[in-house]
Amino acid sequence: MPKIRVMVVDDAVVVRKIVTDALASDPEIEVVGTAANGKIALAKIPQIAPDLLTMDVEMPEMDGLATLRELRKLYPKLPVIMFSTLTERGASATLDALALGADDYVTKPSNVGSVMAAQERIKAELIPKIKALVARKTVVPYMPAPTLTTARAIAPLPALLRTGGIEAVVIGVSTGGPNALATLFAEFPRELSVPVLLVQHMPPVFTRLLADRLTAGSKLKVKEAKAGDVIAAGGAWVAPGDFHMTVTRSGTQTIVQLNQGTPENSCRPAVDVLFKSAAKVFGRNVLAVVMTGMGQDGLNGCRHVKEAGGLVVVQDEASSVVWGMPGAVARAKLADKVLPLHQLAKEIVRVVGCRVARAA
Repeated sequence: MPKIRVMVVDDAVVVRKIVTDALASDPEIEVVGTAANGKIALAKIPQIAPDLLTMDVEMPEMDGLATLRELRKLYPKLPVIMFSTLTERGASATLDALALGADDYVTKPSNVGSVMAAQERIKAELIPKIKALVARKTVVPYMPAPTLTTARAIAPLPALLRTGGIEAVVIGVSTGGPNALATLFAEFPRELSVPVLLVQHMPPVFTRLLADRLTAGSKLKVKEAKAGDVIAAGGAWVAPGDFHMTVTRSGTQTIVQLNQGTPENSCRPAVDVLFKSAAKVFGRNVLAVVMTGMGQDGLNGCRHVKEAGGLVVVQDEASSVVWGMPGAVARAKLADKVLPLHQLAKEIVRVVGCRVARAA
């Protein structure tokens, strides 16, 4: 099997060396070239034909954002993983890069005691993303089981109208999430009659900026959640980086709680934590949505949602950057529907609206 061909684009010699050595340790990956800026990288791509680029955000002469603009004109499908700093400026630039067509990102190691520690961190975070994104280009199409409802059958199902009304929508997403969420939230109406709770796998700072950007492009008010927030219709709450988000009842109110418990699926925040909490609080009146992302965070949570009688909708493979999380739920036959990204908002509004209408 041919190795995955990677080009490392970074102006720092030390970073190029650390990343190259970390990737070279994996027998399935070959670093076929490096570049100190985007201009050099664009010139080298036709010569070395990489399968994927890792790229710094801040570089002289042609930075990561300018490079992405040109790259997507010439190579619209070439996977790119950005390297960013865990700062406000770095987070903002990374979200800009994702909007311009970058597929994913990793944050540069900071406060590590040695080069070896930096390499181990890169191995743990970068290598799985490289393999997932390159595999995405050659994946075998998923064929839904007969029991699943696909985009070709959008008519309301009796089972979906059985209960008194959806009380909350919970969403889990990872790789490819910011762009997918921007599309989803742009289509939500201002009068959405239930609150939305969201876990996007992102570190601190990133989640706050994501919430701000979703608010700017949506009719809903989206905020980074704080402990004690009271959730209500017409709003959305994003789990903050490095904190699990759960919900509890207090009289007639539903309250957000945050904790730094053990990571689940190597994630904090974790989708499973939110979904399990929502299933306990809302029972069968919760709608869980699993969107593009690596791994299978959300699978166990969806089991809890289904056991409580709730509904599960997942994004389809064709519109996902990586069909790990939604694919795991679909293959486990937990999804009531498997839909393309452009139909998710319509289906969420329909299910919420149908249930509320039947309850009235």
